[in-house]
Amino acid sequence: MAHILIIDDEKHIRAFYEESLIESGYKVSLAGSAEEALDYMTSVKFDLAILDIKLGDTNGLDLLQQINRQFKDLPVILCSAYDSFREDQKAAAAIKYVVKSFDLSELKRTVSGVLDKRTS
Repeated sequence: MAHILIIDDEKHIRAFYEESLIESGYKVSLAGSAEEALDYMTSVKFDLAILDIKLGDTNGLDLLQQINRQFKDLPVILCSAYDSFREDQKAAAAIKYVVKSFDLSELKRTVSGVLDKRTS
């Protein structure tokens, strides 16, 4: 079972993603801050991270760079309500980019596709 870390400062978004991904058969852990996410990643092996760009304690794009330096094999999907981040050079370091929506079908397809590629 693939283990996914959801990093988002909004508790209701974390819970929404968690419920949907658990229903899809994934193990899910939650982090509400960059510090919490990095603590988790040093002690737990994750197959994928879903990262919000606008975190309360830091910029998600800065956290993405740190994750890519420290956890090179961990794919990261960026998720934001703002489509404009697609143009940011730092965002290019993510494996995929998904715009937040109440319809999680795109996110679930993206998660499945990334994890399928990883196991093949």
